[in-house]
Amino acid sequence: MIKNIIFDVGKVLVEWEPDVAMHKLGFDEDTVKAVSEATIETNDWNESDRSVLSDEEQLQVFIEKAPAYEKEIRLFWDNVGTAIWQYDYVKGWMQELKDRGYRLYILSNYARRTYAQTREKALSFLEDVDGQMFSFEVHQIKPEPEIYQTLLEKFDLKPEECVFLDDRVDNIRGAEAAGIHGIPFTGYEAAKEKLEELLKPE
Repeated sequence: MIKNIIFDVGKVLVEWEPDVAMHKLGFDEDTVKAVSEATIETNDWNESDRSVLSDEEQLQVFIEKAPAYEKEIRLFWDNVGTAIWQYDYVKGWMQELKDRGYRLYILSNYARRTYAQTREKALSFLEDVDGQMFSFEVHQIKPEPEIYQTLLEKFDLKPEECVFLDDRVDNIRGAEAAGIHGIPFTGYEAAKEKLEELLKPE
């Protein structure tokens, strides 16, 4: 029986549109391309979710990839939170599940700096969950096996009683390897339907 529903954040509960943020900052297409290639399209960006480096150290890693765009990279870094906003369905969905007795948790790859910029508004649903674990807090990232075990141990969860929704298939596979049920998130309506199927009494 499923008792715990675990959500990823990006592309599940919030939008992630870095191009939109860059255009709001006035970047032309060439600049968007250059900044993207130096930041969000690199493995270093994924590693930044682990948040082992200080903010300035991490920023320097990106600047070294495109030093001619240092000003723009810094500007994007300082405004990365504008690329993230909460989906309209989130609050109602979570409240409905809570009213039915399910416990809600968050497991997300999320950088420390991004969290600081989005905690108050885009991540306001955190006040509605029973527990949360972000990669920057534990210096682990999905789909590494350790992060799933850390979550289970932190909140004393039984994997067979949990279902995890994530937009990345590799992250779902990581959860399933830990014994957690997985639902690939391709959109709200489809995910809700799959979740309801799983929640049906046996």
